[in-house]
Amino acid sequence: MPESALSFERDIKPLFRESDRDAMRRAFDLWSAIDVAAHGDAIVARLRDGSMPCDQSWPAEQVDVVSRWLEGGAQP
Repeated sequence: MPESALSFERDIKPLFRESDRDAMRRAFDLWSAIDVAAHGDAIVARLRDGSMPCDQSWPAEQVDVVSRWLEGGAQP
């Protein structure tokens, strides 16, 4: 999927569960394109090392989607 085709609302936000959002809400809002873009490097690093979300690791393909969205300009 080309980076330009990725959108936060359609492709990124649904990856984060409500429980993920609640767990991180003190630091940033995982359902906000602005917040995820602003903290994107840290979010991707935590997703890659398996420390986020705290109850299970994401498949590499999902982490790559977030990374590609960020690299493609983080469109809402």
